[in-house]
Amino acid sequence: MNAITLRPAMSNTTTAGKKLKRNKIIYWISTTLLALFILPGIFFINSQMAIEGTKHLGMPYWFHLELGIAKFIGGLILILPMIPQRIKEWAYVAFGIDILSATIGHIAVDGFLLSSLEPLIFFLILIISYVYYHRIKNQ
Repeated sequence: MNAITLRPAMSNTTTAGKKLKRNKIIYWISTTLLALFILPGIFFINSQMAIEGTKHLGMPYWFHLELGIAKFIGGLILILPMIPQRIKEWAYVAFGIDILSATIGHIAVDGFLLSSLEPLIFFLILIISYVYYHRIKNQ
């Protein structure tokens, strides 16, 4: 005789708990990748390479400083859990505009190069973080 093993069916709460855990993992991995890309920039804001990069795109120095400081603050907003949802929404919007503007700026100045599309990788990570932020909030 073959022994049949019966497994209890997974309850909806177990399934929902696993789904929430998976969503949190995806959210925190994508958000941490963004933070690792964004936050260290403040320490290199006055580096010659950073200054030349914005100068190359035709941006004034004051805008370079403003954008560097704003990106640092926005990066903190994304990773700090106590920040209100509406503020996080605006940070996501601002980063989306920043990343798309960087892509357009590089294509306008340098022409269509593969390296001009690199910001879109971070845009994809930003979208993943945003989608999973809302999935966590709605569960």
